[in-house]
Amino acid sequence: MSKPNQSKADEGLWARAALRSAGWAERWFPDAWVFAALGVLLVALAALGFGATPTATVTAFGDGFWSLIPFTMQMTFVVIGGYVLATAPVVARFIELLARVPQSGRGAVCYIGLVSMLASLLSWGFSLVFAGLLVRALARREQLRMDYRAAGAAAYLGLGAVWAMGLSSSAAQLQANPASMPPGLLKITGVLPFSQTIFLWQSLLLTSVLISVSLLICWLTAPSKEHARTAQDFGITETTTAALPPRTRPGEWLEYSPLLSLLIGLLGLGWLGYEFASKPAISAIANLNTYNFLFLTLGLLLHWRPRSFLNAVSRAVPSTAGVLIQFPLYGGIAALLTHAPGLGGETLAHRLSGLFVQVASGETFALVMGVYSAVLGFFVPSGGGKWLVEAPYVMQAANDLHVHLGWAVQVYNAAEALPNLINPFWMLPLLGVLGLKARDIVGFTFIQLVVHTPLVLGLLWLLGLTLAYVPPVLP
Repeated sequence: MSKPNQSKADEGLWARAALRSAGWAERWFPDAWVFAALGVLLVALAALGFGATPTATVTAFGDGFWSLIPFTMQMTFVVIGGYVLATAPVVARFIELLARVPQSGRGAVCYIGLVSMLASLLSWGFSLVFAGLLVRALARREQLRMDYRAAGAAAYLGLGAVWAMGLSSSAAQLQANPASMPPGLLKITGVLPFSQTIFLWQSLLLTSVLISVSLLICWLTAPSKEHARTAQDFGITETTTAALPPRTRPGEWLEYSPLLSLLIGLLGLGWLGYEFASKPAISAIANLNTYNFLFLTLGLLLHWRPRSFLNAVSRAVPSTAGVLIQFPLYGGIAALLTHAPGLGGETLAHRLSGLFVQVASGETFALVMGVYSAVLGFFVPSGGGKWLVEAPYVMQAANDLHVHLGWAVQVYNAAEALPNLINPFWMLPLLGVLGLKARDIVGFTFIQLVVHTPLVLGLLWLLGLTLAYVPPVLP
């Protein structure tokens, strides 16, 4: 049996690279808030450099700072709702049952990655929380010697690799629903049903390749048990959910009675029933408000007693600190890019887009716009919101260059996901569940990014050559 201090040279090439990358990230990668703050300064300096006045720059930052508050609360409740539901006794037992499947630490990492990516094709929010809680359950199986960092990175693959290629793709959902599109965009693109975006055979092939390659990288980069850093090494020792203490005073009667849970839960189920009956189930669950409402309602009912539900909420809230303090900075970055006019009244986002559109052709459109979308996505990490900013000029360029419009949406979807692999913005809810820092997992996700970037851009270009241009179809 190998000794724990055995040289890392005994690992495979990919595992050694991942360990070196992880070691570098743990030493040099800043806290997520510092990373966002540096992003604010970089974009502000760029806006000033392109002619924006100091007044316009500071105004854009201040106006944008609170622009993501609704989304911030939604993401906060993704963590709270997921934790509350998952710690309900019956769901916790189901996750524990799933956690019995893997028989090795490396197998557990791949298993988590598969669950995360498949779940994200249905709902990215569900993937984020469920995969994180599956990691926690597997971490309690100490005999696996599962590397907690690699497992966390695998749990993040749903968001970092394929979520935008699935049913909860904000861009594809928007383009398929003319009532949701701004009138100006509708005139440019027409209606693009799922059959022209996420259900194209080219898109399905790209998604399948990404899942397969991601799992292979998970297997190759997962450290052996001799070099694994377990959850215990990070001071994470939670074993089971604390039992509900007995009632001690008469005023707690309603807190311990299921009456309130049942009545509020029935009201919630009634609204959910109407919501799912009035629209397609996938469209309903892709709405974050509906998603969070569902999790909270089910969590309340499955905890049965309000006191058990409230205790679960109390345990979940500390995990949301990073979300609450960092997301306003991203709101400021988005506004600096799109609402700080420089010379000629053009914003930084329009200058960047104009540069890429000028050098693109029908054959190179996927490569040029893929690179642009990935770069911009690092600073504006919001799939739906960023599409509203990009779509008018990106899709007009696709029309001008006679590029398949549905594939242009998929170019955006696949490329926009690339920066997620190392952007702390989307990591925060998962990190809250896991009790880790971005620096703990980014060493492993960076290896995924290095492989994914040429693979995604190359396939977007190659598969795009198989599609012919179809003019916009107006409703």
